[in-house]
Amino acid sequence: MVLLLDSRLLLNKIRDIRCFTPRRNRVKVKWAASRPKYPPTTVALQHCDVNYGSQLGDMWPSIRVALLSERKYGALINNFSHDDSLLESLKEQGCVDFFCDTESVAQSGAEEASGAEFQGSLRPSYVDQSVNETPSALSPKIQCLVFPRGDISRFKPAKPDMFGLLGYYLMDAASVLPCLALDVQEGHSVLDLCAAPGGKTLALMQTQSVRFLCVNDSSVSRTTRLRGVLNSYIPKQYLTDENLRITSFDGTKWGEIESNTFDRVLVDVPCTTDRHSLMEEDNNIFSKMRTGERRRLPALQLELLLAGIQAACPGGEIVYSTCTLSNTQNVSVVEQAIHSARENCGIKVEVVDLQSLTHTFRKTFHFASDLPLGEMVVPHLAANFGPIYMCKLRRLT
Repeated sequence: MVLLLDSRLLLNKIRDIRCFTPRRNRVKVKWAASRPKYPPTTVALQHCDVNYGSQLGDMWPSIRVALLSERKYGALINNFSHDDSLLESLKEQGCVDFFCDTESVAQSGAEEASGAEFQGSLRPSYVDQSVNETPSALSPKIQCLVFPRGDISRFKPAKPDMFGLLGYYLMDAASVLPCLALDVQEGHSVLDLCAAPGGKTLALMQTQSVRFLCVNDSSVSRTTRLRGVLNSYIPKQYLTDENLRITSFDGTKWGEIESNTFDRVLVDVPCTTDRHSLMEEDNNIFSKMRTGERRRLPALQLELLLAGIQAACPGGEIVYSTCTLSNTQNVSVVEQAIHSARENCGIKVEVVDLQSLTHTFRKTFHFASDLPLGEMVVPHLAANFGPIYMCKLRRLT
């Protein structure tokens, strides 16, 4: 009886609250809108199971587990920071610079690059196997520290130095590889065509070799975020109009805006971003409202790569990269771009072999072994970086 009376009193109080709550402040939960039957992450996982299951075969189950686990990060060291104790502090925590952690691999890298894992005969004829990027050709000034294989420790947030510059930038360490493949040399002019959020732009600036860097992203809001990142890491004297230009143009039109200009072009295109799509509901390209955008991705990627090829000067080099495992967005886009550049633009390009780079860093990353074009870091529980696909092109005419 007492319980019944208490329940009635509680109901009366709820009614009173509703009566005195203005109608404009009342919220009625719309279950159909707030809790979709198939969340984007579920749709993404189903998509990956169907497509990558057939594409990757027996490799897919282990990659799937890694993609659904917490990724590993790397700390891209800011050479402009004045924190002298930073490197020592990170190494005391067990971190290693994966650029230096290559001794046992580098000794046999040249021999194994032509070994059983990568058969030259599987590469198309337009892959220039005589031009093989070697570790000595990579920028010596970029430093990126990671925890060793199997170590899932987390980095602490970076602290500012006496001038307010942060000591390191946390990013997927595999994302540094396209910047290394670009092989920026002293005095080069460089275009980063799809630059936001800014990790690869920072890596390019760490080389301290770029004569002029043009940074572009079609989204104004993302470009604003990119400016904030640069201001947090780079001294103002390096962010002047003389050596840096930040724009928000449509990247697919860059061949019309500025062609035959840059020594190096990085085309890090928008993609399905596999790991984000499987783990995050926010801004997920597999949401129902973005279905059309997702289906148009390969066409957009092709247009961006063609624009990057046109922006490069004859003899210049272009690196195409994504963070997806999809052959449709990786190898297929490169093949179509090579054909279209020749047939529609009169530009001949060749693919530069990157096998030496992958062999140099296989102690840190897990690489796919059977791609006809380009190289790809695949997620692995012991080395949970990626996915990152990259392919390097050289413009001949």
